[in-house]
Amino acid sequence: MLIHATCVARAGKGLLLLGASGAGKSLLALRLIEAGWSLVADDQVLLRCEHEALWAEAPAPLAGMIEARGLGIFRGIPHAPARLTAAARLTSSPPRLPEPARFAALGLTLPEFPLDAAHPAAPTLCAWALRAALGELTQTSGAFAP
Repeated sequence: MLIHATCVARAGKGLLLLGASGAGKSLLALRLIEAGWSLVADDQVLLRCEHEALWAEAPAPLAGMIEARGLGIFRGIPHAPARLTAAARLTSSPPRLPEPARFAALGLTLPEFPLDAAHPAAPTLCAWALRAALGELTQTSGAFAP
């Protein structure tokens, strides 16, 4: 299943970045890559189901490429498929305490959370969200609360 999105990974755990064109998916991915994350796919993500899990990878023509708005498209970026752990829905005004939500594809779901890609803390929030989705952090309220 091919979707319009960007995907990055941290230690092999994928984070899907969802949003309209111009929402900041690629720019946030660049910030995350600079913080030690790895590229999975930019602009288009190929989703597949394997062993009851969602996996993301780049379509062959776009593999290893990422757009840096204002600079152009870069190629030869290290990339690899990743098992998806969570999805960030990019929005300019996320709620302070979001309700838990799910991203659904191919009959499977993932935790989904709203995120302002332009916020200075966006990369840190992505890291915390990934840890919450993995069960390493718990919440009393918010996107990953029971």
